[in-house]
Amino acid sequence: MTMIGETGLSKEADRPGDNHRGDRSAGAILRSGAVFILLGLMLVGFAIAQPAFITIANLMSILQAVSVVAILGAGVTVTLAVGGFDLSIGAIAASSVMAASYAMIVWQLDAFATVPLVLTFGAAIGLINAVLIVRLRVPDLLATLATMFLLSGLQLIPTAGRSISAGLVLPDGSKTAGAYDPAFLLIGRYRVLGTLPVSVLLMGLVAFVLFILTERTRIGRLLFATGGNEVATRLAGASPARLKTFAYVISGALASLGGIVIAARVGRGDVSSGGSLLMDAVAAALIGFAVLNLRRPNVIGTLVGAVFVGVLLNGLTMLNAPYYTQDFVKGAVLIGALALTYGLGRDQDR
Repeated sequence: MTMIGETGLSKEADRPGDNHRGDRSAGAILRSGAVFILLGLMLVGFAIAQPAFITIANLMSILQAVSVVAILGAGVTVTLAVGGFDLSIGAIAASSVMAASYAMIVWQLDAFATVPLVLTFGAAIGLINAVLIVRLRVPDLLATLATMFLLSGLQLIPTAGRSISAGLVLPDGSKTAGAYDPAFLLIGRYRVLGTLPVSVLLMGLVAFVLFILTERTRIGRLLFATGGNEVATRLAGASPARLKTFAYVISGALASLGGIVIAARVGRGDVSSGGSLLMDAVAAALIGFAVLNLRRPNVIGTLVGAVFVGVLLNGLTMLNAPYYTQDFVKGAVLIGALALTYGLGRDQDR
């Protein structure tokens, strides 16, 4: 009888633990899908409040609007993976808008010469960032901040601070004779089958390639190892310096790709372009930490984060919410995502 009683007590004692483990499991599942659940609720809520929100045209408009942010955010994600942070991506994108416009309108180059030139420009800026960080040992935030200020001023010098468009009068008094190549404008304006913007296809392609690179290859594992423990990377036979250089070159090239998309969409070199791109891209990358409860940089999470913010802002705009509330909303969403990722997740793991 005693043995039976003890066994019974033992089983009873195990039940609360089982329930606790079940609660933790349910909580983990909830945290993993929280961003997707909230995204679904937003889509349903905005569709009910404004039926025009859920139309194909508006959904494609949202994806087109977030495509540049997602591309830049992917670059931020790669630098975060190696333990860095690129504050210059917005300035690189804005400078790339001006560079593309200058190449076509002043130098009269076509799209097939302009696109590789601008991408090379972005990669070169990324390489300069890497040299400052890896070779000269400048902290990544300071190095990329300095690059940001340098580019913000440099892009204004060739035109004396004026935007670039057809018929621009240069500081020396000469008038430009070039124009935007129609083939270049297709990058930002053409829709495949009349529905899917080319910029959305580029966003998907970038996300797919970087997902394979970071999640399915040895290079990807080494990138994350560099961010976590450089000694372990060296023991694996890889060079942390080369991996960091690789990450910043990718970030610069992707920022230039974003600038190309903006230039092709707008059709001019606007000196005010790229003003909010840095903060939007960083927000998308950090919200991505909460996707699937990974708590680390990941490209798919960044893409979802960009779409999440884009859906939210588009829905609020369609409901006539004041434009000046947008930054507040983005900040609130970012705080919520970080609290979900770190605060609640830590409590559940104890």
